[in-house]
Amino acid sequence: MFVCKLCPRGCGVKRGDEAAGEGRGFCKMGEAPVLARAALHFDEEPCISGSRGSGAVFFSGCTLRCVYCQNDQISRGCFGRAVTPQGLRAIFDRLIEDEAHNINLVTGTQFVNSILEALKEPLGVPVVWNSSGFETIDTLRRLEGHVQVYLPDLKYVDPEGASKYSRASLYPVYAERAILEMLRQVGENQFDDEGVMTRGLLIRHLILPGRVQQSKDVLSWIHDHLPEGTWVSLMAQYIPCGLAKAMPELNRPITREEYDEVVDHLFALGMEDGYVQELDSASPQYIPPFDLTGVE
Repeated sequence: MFVCKLCPRGCGVKRGDEAAGEGRGFCKMGEAPVLARAALHFDEEPCISGSRGSGAVFFSGCTLRCVYCQNDQISRGCFGRAVTPQGLRAIFDRLIEDEAHNINLVTGTQFVNSILEALKEPLGVPVVWNSSGFETIDTLRRLEGHVQVYLPDLKYVDPEGASKYSRASLYPVYAERAILEMLRQVGENQFDDEGVMTRGLLIRHLILPGRVQQSKDVLSWIHDHLPEGTWVSLMAQYIPCGLAKAMPELNRPITREEYDEVVDHLFALGMEDGYVQELDSASPQYIPPFDLTGVE
């Protein structure tokens, strides 16, 4: 049992004391890690998925819970099965036996304690921290040396959007600090002979409908605050999911005009390292089946 301040919410609930009616803060999770899927994943960026797939472990619950989350079934719905830290390590080892290029920990902040226990012994492949970006410096520093690749979102740099769509007005403050800390830990990007990232930072940004200026501001922040050559993944796969279906401004894909304006801004800034997702990627095919595959 521990008093939880793993994420910026700082709930302070007694995780592991569920029997006493406590232990579930904003993330709705107890102490044991809950997983919805653990399998080879081929739909990440090419430098993450490679040719053999990324060993993606999808954790349930979330410290952010955006209204448009494509993983709403597990982030808000909390679907999944609890495992022990030893069971989590066994899952990592099995994915490595399946020749995964890396172990890709998807939204695992609420389970950092168990993850670190599972990572006591090195894995032999890179560990990817696949995160919303909503992190504390203290938690990230605990990960130092255990995580080789950081794959954070930078969703917003304006508090109004962060508050309205993710109930986190301080998201920009925490995410900006977190990304700078991630960069400090891993330094310049490194790749193996197959072009798979073995160490480094890749920042994701999802273009939202009606939020073109916000996307341009995010890209400008990266350009102005991070080294030249920072890798960015500009994502166009937005489709209405979760609560966004009931919000008129979010209940549509982005338009060609919105997409082109953001992409033009990216290249006008000279940011050519990373990926730009095609507009026709707005499809449910990028939502994995959360069916407990690989969770034992």
